Amino acid sequence: MARPGVAKDGESLAAFACPNPGCDLFNQFNAGNLTVVERIGRDKTIRRLYCHACGQRFSERQGSLLECTKLPEEDVVRIIKCLGHGCSVEATADICEVDPRTVLRMLEKAGRRAEDFHRLQLERLEQSPEAVELDELQAKVSPAGREKKGDLLGRLRSAVRRAAVGFTRPWRRSRGS
Repeated sequence: MARPGVAKDGESLAAFACPNPGCDLFNQFNAGNLTVVERIGRDKTIRRLYCHACGQRFSERQGSLLECTKLPEEDVVRIIKCLGHGCSVEATADICEVDPRTVLRMLEKAGRRAEDFHRLQLERLEQSPEAVELDELQAKVSPAGREKKGDLLGRLRSAVRRAAVGFTRPWRRSRGS
């Protein structure tokens, strides 16, 4: 019999938690309640896990970008990297040799996960992002030496312009190109 938290083949189950919200050990990693009951997929590489606390079975891919996909993990990683580097959907599909609809599906899944992560990070902030002191805003957006030191109205206008377009400077052509 396998030890709880370790699969028969020696692979650790510490990175997994029960996804059932009704389980007493819901979302508790390395709780010792999971065991591998079977392997699924064409090559039998995907483990199916069993929670001893609630009796639910689930795939190790549940809740990840790999859920409900037949693509190898390397292809999914390549798709996400291409999208992260700013490639278009068509370019990513061409580079990764997949259908553009597959790239769109991955983009939607990754977008939802990124939005959830971003929301969690905002909840962890002690200070609300709307409550920024004017001097902090001005320090982030006003380049030094452009306005006169006493020109408060000019600095405010500059801060409003920068906040409207974001805190990054727009791309400009270099001279001679």
